[in-house]
Amino acid sequence: MAGNKTSTPRGLALGSALREARLAAGYDNLTKFAERLGKTAATLSRWETGQRTPRPEDVAQILTILGVVGERFEDLVALTRNADASSWLAVAMPEQRRHLDALLRFERDAKTIIAVAPLLLPGWLQTPDYIRAIMTAGGVPEDEVESRIAIRLGRREVLRNTEVTAYIGQTALVQQVGGREVLRSQLMHLLEIGEQVDLRVVPFTAGWHPALEGPWYLIQSVRETFVVYLETRRSALFLHEEADIVAYQEAVDMVHEVAMSPQDSKGLIAKEINNLKE
Repeated sequence: MAGNKTSTPRGLALGSALREARLAAGYDNLTKFAERLGKTAATLSRWETGQRTPRPEDVAQILTILGVVGERFEDLVALTRNADASSWLAVAMPEQRRHLDALLRFERDAKTIIAVAPLLLPGWLQTPDYIRAIMTAGGVPEDEVESRIAIRLGRREVLRNTEVTAYIGQTALVQQVGGREVLRSQLMHLLEIGEQVDLRVVPFTAGWHPALEGPWYLIQSVRETFVVYLETRRSALFLHEEADIVAYQEAVDMVHEVAMSPQDSKGLIAKEINNLKE
């Protein structure tokens, strides 16, 4: 696999959002819409595919024609700033909101997704009760919990049309998030959804491997661009430089070497389900 040459996470997220807004407004013909902007279809296409980043005033013109206003308007214009940076760090809440929106877009546009999750299950494999337990214990405001659960459950759509591989640490199978019954139901869900995901457990006996450094997502789009997504309690980071992509591709290979086969993984999950009955 290879890394990216021109596209950045900000540029890709902005381009995807502009295309979505154009289609939602009923402008199906890119050429005609480009003419209305006074631009060429090639220019607009490069913007929408993230190959080039439009100026803030260009984005403002597009959004005004499309009727996009308010917070959404501000968020999309903000994506033009530092669009060519080598990484995209989100710490403050407005930037974290843009990050989440970008992640959802990348997942929807993905050809393949590889999740390395040593401690907690990836979001699109989680059950509602498991999600609720994480958010409640994590201090998410009560009035935001249900909406956040709905967003996370919506991410399951990636499992329908995307090649998904999940490397899950054995810790995630025994950590009783929400209690024994919540975990047991969660593990049963893993077995049910196993046909849609290449699910591989990394056992305690594996020794050192890169997943012990923390979780990450490696996302490949249908346009063959890559991004790496990392998340901590107070921040999140997108990487796209070729050296970073190659480093995480190599790390995935190392994790794959010590992970169990899908069949053995299902057997271990079934064993943990039985242990929770006792």
